[in-house]
Amino acid sequence: DVDYVVQDNHVLIVDEFTGRILPGRRWSDGLHQAVEAKEGVQIERETQTLATITIQNYFRLYKKLAGMTGTAETEASEFKEIYKLDVVPIPTNRPIRRVDYNDLIYKTQREKFAAIVKEVADCHGRGQPVLLGTVNVDTSEILSRMLRMAHIPHNVLNAKNHAREAEIVAGAGQAGAVTIATNMAGRGTDIKLGPGVVWTPESVIKSGTTLDEKVPGQPKTLRELLVDRPCGLHVIGSERHESRRIDRQLRGRCARQGDPGSSRFYISLEDSLMRLFGSERMSNIMTRFGMQDGEALEHPWLNRSVETAQRRVEEQNFSIRKRTLEYDDVMNKQREVIYTFRNEVITAAPEDVRARILDVVNDLVMGQCEKFLSDKKTAQPEELVDWVHANFPVALPMDAIAACAGEPEEAGKVIFSQIEEAYAEKCSFENQEALPYVERMIILHSIDTQWQQFLRAMDELRHGVGLRAYGQRDPLVEYKREAFGMFEELMANIKMRIGQTIFRAYTSPETVEKLRAFVSRAMASRRQQATHAEVNVLAAAQAQAQAQAMAMARARAAQAPRLAPGPISMQPPPPRQPVSTPPPGLRPDGEPPAPPPRIEPIRVAQAVGRNDLCPCGSGKKYKKCCGRDR
Repeated sequence: DVDYVVQDNHVLIVDEFTGRILPGRRWSDGLHQAVEAKEGVQIERETQTLATITIQNYFRLYKKLAGMTGTAETEASEFKEIYKLDVVPIPTNRPIRRVDYNDLIYKTQREKFAAIVKEVADCHGRGQPVLLGTVNVDTSEILSRMLRMAHIPHNVLNAKNHAREAEIVAGAGQAGAVTIATNMAGRGTDIKLGPGVVWTPESVIKSGTTLDEKVPGQPKTLRELLVDRPCGLHVIGSERHESRRIDRQLRGRCARQGDPGSSRFYISLEDSLMRLFGSERMSNIMTRFGMQDGEALEHPWLNRSVETAQRRVEEQNFSIRKRTLEYDDVMNKQREVIYTFRNEVITAAPEDVRARILDVVNDLVMGQCEKFLSDKKTAQPEELVDWVHANFPVALPMDAIAACAGEPEEAGKVIFSQIEEAYAEKCSFENQEALPYVERMIILHSIDTQWQQFLRAMDELRHGVGLRAYGQRDPLVEYKREAFGMFEELMANIKMRIGQTIFRAYTSPETVEKLRAFVSRAMASRRQQATHAEVNVLAAAQAQAQAQAMAMARARAAQAPRLAPGPISMQPPPPRQPVSTPPPGLRPDGEPPAPPPRIEPIRVAQAVGRNDLCPCGSGKKYKKCCGRDR
C-alpha cells in the first residue's frame, strides 16, 4: 500500500507522485515476480524491455517545447538546465485568499494522527469541508480507521477505489464533508464548494481585496476575519512530501477562483523526510524545552527548516535525474541510428527494401574480406571460403579467392556477385506479391531481436559500471567507451542476422521444395569442387613423395664407398657351382622355417622420485643412495 497495491489477484504499481495506478507496468529483473510470490498471487512471466527512453529525452523530441503549471517555480533551475526553458510567473486573476497556518511538529506519529483526527472533528462539527491529504495508501487507510472509530463519516480516494474519483471529488466541497485522498486529489481537480460553506460576501470574493487588507465595513483584515471564523475548504497534510511541488499542489486545492480557504501540515519526527534530513536538531529542541506528549512545536522558523530539508532532497533527486540523463544521452545517439534505419525500412518502396538487403550483404562480405585478406602475408582464404559456405548457398573457387590475397575489395566483388546471383535465382521461384513483405519483415525482425538483447546488455552494463569508481575511473566515461564497442557489435550482428535469414525465409510452403533443390545444387557444386581439390592435393602429394625418394636414392649413391684402382687380372672367373633351390616353405637343410621371434612389449618402469625410498632396499632416500650420481 505504499509502492503497490493488490487488486484482482494482481500486483499493481502506484505512482509515488500522482498516487494513481500505473496499468501495464511491471518491475524488471524478477522483482515483480518476487512481490507476487510474497503476496500469494499468480506469478506471471517476466517482461522484456522493447524500448527505453527517459522522459527528458522524450520531451526533447518535440520541435517546440512549452508548458503551464502552477508549481514550476520550485523547479526553475532544472527547467533551465535540462530543457533550456525559462520559468515566468503569471499573477492570478484574483487574489489568493488562502490562510496557510504554520506546521505543527510532533514527536511521534501517534500524537500526530491523534491531533489530525481532533482537528477533522472540529471542522466537521462546524460544517467546514475537509480534504485530508496523505502520501501513500497505507497512511490513508490508517486515518480512515481512526475516523471510523471517532464516528466521523468520510470518503477515501486512493489507488484502490479510483473508479469513484469523480463522485468523491464532486461531493468533497459540501458542508461537513470529510475526504481522505492521496496525491490523486492533489492535481488537476477543482473542488466546488457547496452552499453555506463560505460566509464571505460575493462582492469581497470578486473584488481585489487581499488577505492583509481591511474588509469594507470591518475593523479587521480579511486574514484576521478568516482566522476568527474559518470558512471554505480546509486542507490538512498528514506529512510533508519530499518535493515542495507536491505540497503546493495539495494546498492549491483550496481557495480557488478567489474563494477563501485554509491549509495546515502536520509533521512528526518519525516521518521519512524528517528522520533522514531534519529530525536531530528539532528533537534536541523538543528535549530542551521539555515537550510533553501531545504538545507540538509551531513557528515560522520551523517551516523554513522543513523547507530546507525538502530542498536538500530535491537537489539529491535532481542530481540522480541528471546523472540518469547523462547515461541516457549515450543511448540516445544509438537510438536515433536504430530507429532511423527502422523507419526508413518501414516507409521504403519494395524495390528499395531489396536494395537495402543487398547493401547490408555487401557490407557484411566486405568486412569479412578485410578481416581475412587485408594482409597478403597473413591472408586466410580458407577461413573466408568456409565462412561464405556456412552462411550462403554459393560455391567459391579456392584458387580465385587465394589469388586475391592482399586485395580484399576484389575478393569482395567476386563473392558478392555470386551471392547476388544466387539471391536473384532464389527470388525467381518465390511469390512475387508476398516477397516484398517477407524482405521487409526480415530486416525488422533482425533489428528488433538484436535491439532487445542490446537493451538488456546495456542495462546490465549500467548496473555494474558504477563499481569502476573503486578503480579511480569515471563510470560515465567507461560506460561511453564500452557502449561504443557494444553498438558496433550490435550493427554487425544485425547485418549478420539479415544475411543469414534471406536464404532461409520463404513466402509460402509451396516454395520449400524449390528452396531445398536450390540449396542441394549449391551443396553438390561445393562437393564437386572439394573432390577436385582433394584429387589435386593427392597428386601433388604423390609427386612430392616421388621427388623425395629420388633425392634420397641419389644421396645414398653418392655416399657409397668406391674401390681403389689396381691391376686387372686376366684369369677367367671360377666356374659357378650349381645351387639346389629348396621347396617353398623349407630351409636349405630341409627343416621347416623357425617361427619369427616374439616381440616383447616395451615396459617403462615407473620413475623413482628423488625423495622416495631407494629400490635397492637400503632404506635410504633415492637421492642419497643409488640416485646420488644422477
